[in-house]
Amino acid sequence: MKYLSVAEGRVHGGLRLVLTMGLPAPWGESAKAVLRLRNVPYVPVGQEPMGSNDDLVAWTGIRNAPIAICGDEPPVHNWYDILMLAERLGSGPSLLPVRSAERSQCLGLCMEIAAQQGFAWNARLWMLAPLMGTDPATATTPVHRNMLQQYGMSAAAAEAAPGRVADIVRNLAQQLRAQRGRGLEYLVGSRLTAIDVYWACFSQMIAPLPQNVNPVPDYVRELYGAPPAVVAAALDPLLLEHRDRIFERHIGLPLDY
Repeated sequence: MKYLSVAEGRVHGGLRLVLTMGLPAPWGESAKAVLRLRNVPYVPVGQEPMGSNDDLVAWTGIRNAPIAICGDEPPVHNWYDILMLAERLGSGPSLLPVRSAERSQCLGLCMEIAAQQGFAWNARLWMLAPLMGTDPATATTPVHRNMLQQYGMSAAAAEAAPGRVADIVRNLAQQLRAQRGRGLEYLVGSRLTAIDVYWACFSQMIAPLPQNVNPVPDYVRELYGAPPAVVAAALDPLLLEHRDRIFERHIGLPLDY
């Protein structure tokens, strides 16, 4: 993917989407997917992984990606706010169910995947612990210390993370099998919704797509491709079949980042 620099992005019109360069970061991949599925054009702006990104902070007040900046509106970077932006600006089928019961179920499952203390939050803890440690006070760089503090890293949090992720994965599998038992293909309701998209994108953290469609750097594939045993045991093959179908039918392959 060709990225604008932060300086170029600041003066560019329209919707700018700040993304981590060269990595299939799940929050960024899902932001790209929901905007594309809602037919919302954007220009990508690059964020440096593990960097200080001081120029980005000076522009948006935010260090991490993704960040969506629409014209003169304040930047948004929370997964929910970007989803709502796509819903507001986009056209075609909504990614949210109409009925309140299904809508709340869809958003609740999305929260379990993408929000604080959810699937990705906890997966990130077990991945970072061997690289950076579990005590922000002993971090080797200011960037690492900031990350560990921001993510709520501690020895106890890192130890609990695999069990939390396994519980979320089992719940998703149970939901999908219940849907299949009713003759339905998607995780909530009878058509594609945001939860299908978020599961597809975030599943990369525990079971990356093959290298020919997801050319992730080797070190990332090693991190993503070896989840703890309790997580691997919870990962129902039906969830991966569903993930593959969502990419093939709706999101598109290969990944471009």
